Amino acid sequence: MPEFFHKPVLLAEVLNALRPRPGGIYADGTVGGAGHAAAILEASSPDGRLYGCDRDRAAVETAKHRLSRFPGRFEVRQGNFADLAEWVPWDSCDGVLLDLGVSSPQLDTPERGFSFLSDGPLDMRMDPAQPLTAADLVNRATAEELARWFWELGGEPESRRLARAVVQARQSGPITTTRQLAELVERVSPRRGRKTHPATRIFQALRIVVNDELGSLEKGLSGAMKILRPGGRLAVITFHSLEDRLVKEFGRARAREYTCPAGVDVPELRQPRAPEARWVSRKAIMPGAAEQAENPRSRSAQLRVMEKL
Repeated sequence: MPEFFHKPVLLAEVLNALRPRPGGIYADGTVGGAGHAAAILEASSPDGRLYGCDRDRAAVETAKHRLSRFPGRFEVRQGNFADLAEWVPWDSCDGVLLDLGVSSPQLDTPERGFSFLSDGPLDMRMDPAQPLTAADLVNRATAEELARWFWELGGEPESRRLARAVVQARQSGPITTTRQLAELVERVSPRRGRKTHPATRIFQALRIVVNDELGSLEKGLSGAMKILRPGGRLAVITFHSLEDRLVKEFGRARAREYTCPAGVDVPELRQPRAPEARWVSRKAIMPGAAEQAENPRSRSAQLRVMEKL
């Protein structure tokens, strides 16, 4: 069995939000190393149940092993949380958790190509079985496409210059490793005292495109509301502003007492309707100082919680 240890972030806060109880039914759409899932099953003993999935086969195998002490109480599959509503019964769950972003085992395994801290293939696939890789994007996309991704998904202010540099560099040969790309970015945009590596935004943008992270999140949020029963709660942990903005917009739309048929919120066109959800907490829940000190990667985590009405 492959080792896939991932320290769950905001664990106490997630349990407080989902309120696991005996007999409850829960779903973890990003089961990872099963840290959150095991805690939910423990708190819902003796007969709480959990559906879980993950795009990473290694994570699924590890989760099944670690949850084996809860026989008959869980079902874990390999798959995208965007598809939860296709196999989890609708109106059945008391709580759904989505812990977004990349896990530590993925970041710390050079062969997965998520990080520029170690050299590895330019891969970045959460599901290694899917065909599209970051190398495909870097070596095939146009300068316009690359610039748009770097700016819109990475917030890179030098997006156009870096995109042109990538296109020019690949004319001498394909860019196939994380080190190649990181060194190229650093040559074009030197660090100059910055705390973060200049390739950070570029790697984030490519990872989001490779895994269609924002598309999966939009579909996954809607699916989560379908499988929640009234009174059930959705807890979402985000790690960057694009994810968090999508979650906030989704929650605001579901909490409104009207719809906007034209797709734009024009007061004259609003149609009254009962809200579908409510915010449990208006503000994002952040890791405490102790957790941030123990797990520095938790510093950018934000938990938002809504309840289906």
